[in-house]
Amino acid sequence: MATARAPAPPKPKPAEESDGPPAKRAPIFYGSLEEKERERLAKGESGLLGKEGMKAAMEAGNINISSGEVFDLEDHMSERQAEVLAEFERRKRARQINVSTDDSEVKACLRALGEPITLFGEGPAERRERLRNILSVVGTDALKKTRKDDDRSKKSKEEYQQTWYHEGPRSLKTARLWLANYSLPRAAKRLEEARLLKEIPEATRTSQRQELHKSLRSLNNFCSQIGDDRPLSYCHFSPNSKLLATACWSGLCKLWSVPDCNLVHTLRGHSTNVGAVVFHPKATVSLDKKDVSLASCAADGSVKLWNLESDEPVADIEGHSMRVARVMWHPSGRFLGTTCYDHSWRLWDLEAQEEILHQEGHSKGVYDIAFHTDGSLAGTGGLDAFGRVWDLRTGRCIMFLEGHLKEIYGINFSPNGYHVATGSGDNTCKVWDLRQRKCIYTIPAHQNLVTGVRFEREPVLVTNHGNFLLTGAYDNTAKIWTHPGWSPLKTLAGHEGKVMGLDISLDGQLIATCSYDRTFKLWTAE
Repeated sequence: MATARAPAPPKPKPAEESDGPPAKRAPIFYGSLEEKERERLAKGESGLLGKEGMKAAMEAGNINISSGEVFDLEDHMSERQAEVLAEFERRKRARQINVSTDDSEVKACLRALGEPITLFGEGPAERRERLRNILSVVGTDALKKTRKDDDRSKKSKEEYQQTWYHEGPRSLKTARLWLANYSLPRAAKRLEEARLLKEIPEATRTSQRQELHKSLRSLNNFCSQIGDDRPLSYCHFSPNSKLLATACWSGLCKLWSVPDCNLVHTLRGHSTNVGAVVFHPKATVSLDKKDVSLASCAADGSVKLWNLESDEPVADIEGHSMRVARVMWHPSGRFLGTTCYDHSWRLWDLEAQEEILHQEGHSKGVYDIAFHTDGSLAGTGGLDAFGRVWDLRTGRCIMFLEGHLKEIYGINFSPNGYHVATGSGDNTCKVWDLRQRKCIYTIPAHQNLVTGVRFEREPVLVTNHGNFLLTGAYDNTAKIWTHPGWSPLKTLAGHEGKVMGLDISLDGQLIATCSYDRTFKLWTAE
């Protein structure tokens, strides 16, 4: 039996397909309910949470109802606008700034402003743009200011490096006048001898020089003598070339007869290493044996004067608080120069028996001193690797010897009056010309530090005018060099220890060397 099915309900049409207008949704307002909640709370109504719940929520910080504070959006916008305007102004200033197209100058400007001169991957164009941007911020006056500061610092540095002078005693003025009157006639005499030498034919001078070089090449060890139980530090010939004085680390100074090397005197007075012992320029020639004939110095700062009769010092020169490295007589015999590790050297007037000059100028200890043959100049070599030539008549430093890499241990003037030799810890000997005020030759002299340099002493004959240079070093040798020319003539080898001191006799016949091996040796031509 057939059953009738009820008709299926019609499917609802989608909204898009519905014929009627869409239903309006209630608008949603986004904003604060603060005002309504305030009114509700003021009326005492419970509101959504209730009065107690609202209070608890406010205390817990879950609901924040302000006390009338507002955020001024206009002020914030004006600050932002000011920043943008400032950036526009900066870019405008940057376009108006002229920057050099020279890259080295751009780098110099960046360095002056304290900025890195280059960045990774930066080219010249980018570097110019960076400088322009920096100048647009700090202003172009900043660059001028830094340049002024640099100039000011350079000036102050130059002023600091300048030699300064202070007022000396009246006795110094008297001594300077005396030195001028002493040196000027000697200079005139030296120049006259140079003129006479120039009148000798060149062939004659050359043959004489060749004869001298031939005799120097034939130099041999003539005598070797043990000088003491400790190393010998210095040796010096007497003006008559018949005595040799040696200084020792034991504190003793000894006088030896020449050429037989017999001990004549032992001078006892120092208690520590003796640095040098030197004869008075007129000792053994015109001075009496009772007169002061020698001077010596030691590492404890003591300086002592001796005669040829007594074994004890005649006088002590006091005033040094540090080690005195070298002592040297002025050619006149009236003055004595001493070098000290307190960065200064001093000049003593033995007639007035006082210190007349305490000269500073080196930045480290002063090691060696030498006087010009005229008596007008003094040369000092320091542990600061610099040498200085001083005019004793004015007190000025007339030449600065700059070029050595290490300490200067020896300095000496040539009898010709215009050459100066310096020996240094850099193993070289430099020759300086006072006329040109520069180094004219560097002799790569030795394989270890050079301890001393000596020109041939002031000659008796005009034709023999300082024709060779003697150097000694820690490589256990002494060497002879031609002057001028500076070529090697002879190596004096024989010491088993480093050569500490050397000297040439005034008559030019003998050369003496003393060594760390406690011996001294005499060398003469065959």
